[in-house]
Amino acid sequence: MIIGSQIKASQMLRENINDLIALAAVAEERSFTRAAARLNVSQSALSHTIKGLEERLGLRLLTRTTRSVAPTLEGEDLLATLNPCLEKIEARLQALNDSRDQPTGTVRIVATDYAIDYILWPKLSPVLKEYPAVNVELVVDYGFTDLASSQCDAGVRYGDQVSDGMIAMRIGPDERMVCVGTPEYFERAGVPQTPQDLSDHACINLRLTTHGALYAWEFEEKDGTEIRVKVQGQACFNTIGPVLRAAMDGHGLALVPDKMVEAELADGRLQMCLGDYSPAFPGFHLYYPSRQRPSSAFEVVLDALRVRR
Repeated sequence: MIIGSQIKASQMLRENINDLIALAAVAEERSFTRAAARLNVSQSALSHTIKGLEERLGLRLLTRTTRSVAPTLEGEDLLATLNPCLEKIEARLQALNDSRDQPTGTVRIVATDYAIDYILWPKLSPVLKEYPAVNVELVVDYGFTDLASSQCDAGVRYGDQVSDGMIAMRIGPDERMVCVGTPEYFERAGVPQTPQDLSDHACINLRLTTHGALYAWEFEEKDGTEIRVKVQGQACFNTIGPVLRAAMDGHGLALVPDKMVEAELADGRLQMCLGDYSPAFPGFHLYYPSRQRPSSAFEVVLDALRVRR
C-alpha cells in the first residue's frame, strides 16, 4: 500500500512540475502574455496549463482580471514553498553549467611515492594554482590497490601492470631500472660485470607490500632472456626513497628507476653498473574504470597528466 502511494506521488510530481513552473512564471510576471513569451509558449496553451493544474488540485490558484493576474491565498501559499525550491534548482544547474568553465571537485589517485614525486606532482602542482576549486589527494601505496574499495578515482602503474577492463593513459616515458652505487663503494668492493656477480655485493633490498616478499632484481640478456637475482644486504625498506638514500650513504648497491638518479649520475655522486642488462619497459600509466564518467576536475587532471608527443 505504501509503495503504491509512493508511485502515485512520483507520477503526480512528474505531471505537475512543468505546470508549477508555469504557475511561478505567471505569478511573477502578473501577466499571461509576458509569462507566455518568457516560457516560449502560446498564451492559450499557458492558460490551458494553469487551468488543468487548478482542476487537478481542486483549488483556484490565480485571480484573473482584465488588467492583471494575481495569486489567490492558496496560490500564494503554494508559491511560498515552490519558489525557494525552484531557485535552488536553478542555482544548482547554473553551478553545474559554470563548472564547465570553472572545474571543481576532488580527484583521489593511488600511486607509489616515486610516481608521485617524479611524475604526478610536477605536472599537477601548476594546475592546482590555475584551478583553485580542483582538489587532488595523492595516496601512497605499493600494492595493486582496488580502486573501488580504496575509494580512489584512479591509480598509477607501469604500463605492463594495468589490469584488464581499465582505461589506461600513458603519463610518463619508458623507463629503466638501473643498478647504482657510490664511487667509494665501487672502489672498495669492485664493479659487478654480470647480474650473477651481485651475490658477492652488499645490496639494498626492497620489500614488496603486495605479498611481503623481497623484490628480485630484474635484468635481461641481449637475446631477451630474463634474469632475476635475489640480493642480500644489511638494509631493507618498503619504499624506494630510502633505498636510494642508503645507496648514497655507501651501504651498497641499489636498483632504482633511471629518472630517479639522473642528477646523481650526472654530477658523479653515483655511478651505474650492469647497464647492458637494463632494458627499457613501459612507463607509468594512469588507469581508471571504463564505466567512469569523468567529472570536470578529473578532466583537468587527465589533461595535465597526458603525455604530449
